[in-house]
Amino acid sequence: MAKDQNNNERLDTVILRTSTNYLLPLLILFSIFLLVRGHYLSGGGFVGGLVASIAFVLHSFAYSPAQTVRLFGMQPFFLIPSGLLLSFLSGLLPTLLGMPFMTGVWFAENVVVIGAFGTALLFDIGVYLVVVGVVLTILFTISENT
Repeated sequence: MAKDQNNNERLDTVILRTSTNYLLPLLILFSIFLLVRGHYLSGGGFVGGLVASIAFVLHSFAYSPAQTVRLFGMQPFFLIPSGLLLSFLSGLLPTLLGMPFMTGVWFAENVVVIGAFGTALLFDIGVYLVVVGVVLTILFTISENT
């Protein structure tokens, strides 16, 4: 019985790892899609950040949190201040143009894939980075302590 259980665990790990290798890029791409369409329709930085976090959580389940941090390339904690700074700067940009803080400013030229580009998208990117940073920092902190 123990031998069958070991084979099943290895099979489950192989299936999970194989599916994770395919799902990770798809989930990241979908999270970017949600991020970009967020200032037109539902979605945005928060929802996109959660989907990206889920992709990395899935990877940490399939492999290990240490391997996910190596895949991520840096400690996710550093995304939090980066995202906050970007969101703050997106709100500060209108004040440099003589408008109130957090006023939406749209640039004249459209970007090919994104369409209209403005401070709302910069704010959403900041929120995206903060959400990914917070969720992964919590996950990796919990996994270190268990």
